[in-house]
Amino acid sequence: MTPKSLMSRFCRILPLMAGLALAVLAGSIGSAWAEKRVALVIGNNDYRNVPKLLKAVNDAHTMAETLKQLGFTVMVAENQNRQQFSETLQNFDNALQAGDTAFFFYSGHGFEIMGRNYLLPVDVPAATEGQEELVRDAAISADRIIERLQNRNVRSAILVFDACRDNPFERAGVRALAGNGGLALMQLPEGIFSVFSASPHQTALDRLSNDDSDPNSVFTRIFAKELLKPGLSLVEVAKRTRRSVAGLAQSARQHQVPVYFDQMFDDAFLSGKAAEVKPGDPLREKEPSKMDEVAALPPVSVPARPADSVNAPIASISRHNTGWGVTFSFVDPPLAISWRLGDSGEFQETGLLDEFDPRTRRRMPRSRITIPPDTPTTVIEVRYVDAAGVTQGPFPIKFDPVATVFRNDHDSLERDWNTWLVFRPYYGLYVYYTDLVGARCAIREARYGIDTTVPDKVLKLAPCDMRDPHAIDGESYMKLSPKTQLMSVKLFYRDGSESETRIFRRGTNDMR
Repeated sequence: MTPKSLMSRFCRILPLMAGLALAVLAGSIGSAWAEKRVALVIGNNDYRNVPKLLKAVNDAHTMAETLKQLGFTVMVAENQNRQQFSETLQNFDNALQAGDTAFFFYSGHGFEIMGRNYLLPVDVPAATEGQEELVRDAAISADRIIERLQNRNVRSAILVFDACRDNPFERAGVRALAGNGGLALMQLPEGIFSVFSASPHQTALDRLSNDDSDPNSVFTRIFAKELLKPGLSLVEVAKRTRRSVAGLAQSARQHQVPVYFDQMFDDAFLSGKAAEVKPGDPLREKEPSKMDEVAALPPVSVPARPADSVNAPIASISRHNTGWGVTFSFVDPPLAISWRLGDSGEFQETGLLDEFDPRTRRRMPRSRITIPPDTPTTVIEVRYVDAAGVTQGPFPIKFDPVATVFRNDHDSLERDWNTWLVFRPYYGLYVYYTDLVGARCAIREARYGIDTTVPDKVLKLAPCDMRDPHAIDGESYMKLSPKTQLMSVKLFYRDGSESETRIFRRGTNDMR
């Protein structure tokens, strides 16, 4: 993801803690569902110490109106500080009784610490490196919200987190609290259905472009509409939302795939009973009748589908010391994955991990492969077995090593620009530019200035070597006058684009 999208789109949506039950189970609408539906919707925009958001409050109001149409008694809260957030949750607890259906929706900043997710009140402090406990104490634990719903003995719960943003604690010149952006996977108990606006550690989009005037985030604008469509189960709502959001994000050259986790025993419906399944409707998929053994990919090839199919995976490609790593992301949870280089030859299975996918309740297939470092430009074909046991693909994914190195290094440089230069006062004053050397394959020319905001000198970097593009070759530091107070840097990239002029000051960019 580009650095420009980091703060502006700060993963707006912790998608979904809204867990608890979709009230009408397939075929059993009646006295069993006489209990009431209660929802709590929270939107936080006006953060005091971390970047403000633009659409979280709008998203909360849109979801509130949607849930009212679905028969929920809705509590709405916005711009909650820590004390207000706690009091609002207590009021939500008091409104729930045993057997009720609960819906929790949160839009705002969220943050993951050591695998645990936290919702950030508007008065969360601007924590820095090593201050994880400060954030824990000031934030609301997502796990704790689930525990509270369990303690109220609700029949079912729907949790929706619209808070998949990048690290809100990043700021220039300060080592940020460690975090990858977005939220982590959650272990959910039975009776919970949860939706996240983006996959773990992805950034969700507020808007598709600067011209996008929709008052809601990309996720919420789709999710709210799908919830109101009659006859759709929660799973179908989540799948339709995921496909639409992923397609919209791809049109903006972003990668955002909402995910859901279903811990409910039966299909659940919020807007009317189950609709009749129409032949050939790909969005009304039937559950497989037999799923007791791990699916194996058939040895025979299947006709290729168009590369822009809604079922096509997205590949994330990166270079490491021993070769290329390719990670596949799928819209639907796969039961098995296979791949090959080129458009002929045998497919290789990726194998299975020693962990289960809560969506399929089966072992999760490996989604990452490694190919040799000297692999030329080619096509990687991948196919997978979906949850119904049907083989999808093969799908062609273009592999261009030069373009991949440039794109990854360019994005890394723009995202982590505050590490381009690091001062080290040690028996004199030195400045290190190791990150620029390691990402030099994306740089046509680097210019710098000493004690001036105008970069007027050319920084000599070793030539790019695609055999080992990230090797730290040549000089990676220079000695400066002890009186030097600041340096400026501007990069000119190989695609003709330019970076902003970045300013690095003594004291804020010192090596620790």
